Amino acid sequence: MTDQTPNETFLADWAIHSRFGAVEGTNGVERQAASAADGEQRKWFAELLESHGFTVKRDAIGNQFGLLELVPGAPYVLTGSHMDSQPTAGRFDGAYGVMASAHACFRVADELRENPEKAKFNLAVVNWFNEEGSRFKPSMMGSSVFTDKLALEEALATEDPKGITVREALDEIGERGAAQVFGEEGLDVASYAEIHVQQGRSMEENGVTIGLVNATWAAHKYDFRVKGEQAHSGSALMADRRDALLGAARLVVAARELVDEFEPGALHTACGELTVYPNSPVVVASEVRLLLDLRSPSAEVIRGAHERLMAVIERVQRDDRVEIEIVAEHSWDQNPYQEEGVELAREVAESLGLTHDRVMTVAGHDSTNMKDLVPTVMLFVPSVDGVSHNLNEYTRDEDLVAGVEHLTGVIGRLAEGALVA
Repeated sequence: MTDQTPNETFLADWAIHSRFGAVEGTNGVERQAASAADGEQRKWFAELLESHGFTVKRDAIGNQFGLLELVPGAPYVLTGSHMDSQPTAGRFDGAYGVMASAHACFRVADELRENPEKAKFNLAVVNWFNEEGSRFKPSMMGSSVFTDKLALEEALATEDPKGITVREALDEIGERGAAQVFGEEGLDVASYAEIHVQQGRSMEENGVTIGLVNATWAAHKYDFRVKGEQAHSGSALMADRRDALLGAARLVVAARELVDEFEPGALHTACGELTVYPNSPVVVASEVRLLLDLRSPSAEVIRGAHERLMAVIERVQRDDRVEIEIVAEHSWDQNPYQEEGVELAREVAESLGLTHDRVMTVAGHDSTNMKDLVPTVMLFVPSVDGVSHNLNEYTRDEDLVAGVEHLTGVIGRLAEGALVA
């Protein structure tokens, strides 16, 4: 076999990884958190890390770490993303970031082994557990536990729609580690880097190869319970009905109509999940759980949309005689990344001759949690037509490779002590 270049090796490993959970007849995958496909890819990934001299460990929430000690006792530069997917989703979302991080660390490790005097920190790759939140809620579960934003026991007790807990699911695939896997103080992280496909089309449209993520959009997420009264869907008089599904449907429509009340592009809304009870063809629904979110680069727009949504809820409760309860909600303002990390990423892009620009992220990422803990660099590569959470999601090989090369430069700088005083 002829020797491969580092980029050819990356693409070959990427092709192998894309087979796990592949949806037949498509380019997409289905490998939700702690599913059989997730377990298979994790075992393969562990073998890949170990073949390059990394030690693999799992913590108590199933985060998978590959560790390489170059400077005994020193903290780690951590880099990664997630390998779990949405149902019938693209193969790039999250997984590219993990694979790119691994190969970037392989390259940096080779460089630092040859020049050990340059190394200030050790290297670590992470595959965060349940970033998507499709099987277990909330999303970004693994990084939230790691950063102490979510209690471990609460996360482990979380059930999927079939009543299987996170603890049980992780044990089924052998991916739940020890609570004290890194000792009392946890893994000592000096800095963090993450790369991801954009999940938007602005970079492709503008001819940008490397996105320097400088902030997340503001958002407000809701978990609504709409309560009505069960009745026969044929015989119950229309005037007597208290239809929970009708009330929920009005919220779905209202969320979309909110968008048109603001400047184009200022507000994104979605209703991603409905759970209807009793969900029978001859019964008026008595209860619906509804997940709804508002997103905007402007906190002011979010506040305005929230006020209008609350007014809609009052009207629906009155007109349709249903009760609407906010079971849970979570909101945040536009959230910046450290400017020093953005500048570091810009310098590396310049040195490699890669087109680059600052860009905000609409979607949440594990780096959103990590940047509150340590200096963090967040990067994007383009996504064709901005398609994401879809079997047709696609990023070109040349952009995948450029991202690995850029991330390698960033991690190399971080390992030499950049961003850490």
